[in-house]
Amino acid sequence: MNHDVLLAPSILSADFGTLADGVREVDQAGADWIHVDVMDGHFVPNISFGPAVTAAVGRSTDRPLDVHLMIAEPDRYLEAFADAGARVLTVHWEACPHLHRTVQRIRELGMAPGVALNPATPVGGIEDLLPDLDLVLIMSVNPGFGGQRFIPRSLARIRQARALLDAAGSAARLEVDGGVTPDNAAAVVAAGADVLVAGSAVFRHEHGARGGVEAMREAIVGARLRSV
Repeated sequence: MNHDVLLAPSILSADFGTLADGVREVDQAGADWIHVDVMDGHFVPNISFGPAVTAAVGRSTDRPLDVHLMIAEPDRYLEAFADAGARVLTVHWEACPHLHRTVQRIRELGMAPGVALNPATPVGGIEDLLPDLDLVLIMSVNPGFGGQRFIPRSLARIRQARALLDAAGSAARLEVDGGVTPDNAAAVVAAGADVLVAGSAVFRHEHGARGGVEAMREAIVGARLRSV
């Protein structure tokens, strides 16, 4: 893995009443991407926000918007999220009956395509798609809610995904979403991840979102130093 490890704070854990301020705070603190978790109340139990809020977030930052669609029938909304400013657009393997077509359409719309895998979905299911992907997302919780605990066996799934990417010679990034904190970030990076999504660990940090970004960054730097 030659990529720098990126930090993508998830606005799902931000204070929606002051969302723009929260986005600007993590931007100024050094976040690499802004992670936007889109939920529809159908594919997952919760409802979050859609293209309009995504576009508003984009007006508060120059960081790339990393949009994660936890929705049924995502093909219906690809253009809307492209128009909203998504730089990376990730759909779920479980939600797309014609996944290759969906991935190709995301790229046609000028976005980097990603595919997410739920905890019970075999990692090998994406092997044939790797040449078409810019990102693979391993869910380390069951999607639908923020603040959940990291599922320990996710580390083995991250290692498996990293092995698949390396064997394929893929430059796609390997992202992990769910329960990532400063306490487990080093293990997640050691397993092969190079994009860490952190929601509660950033926005609900005792020293505010800036303190959360700094704590995550310290954990990431420490993990990289130990691997040298």
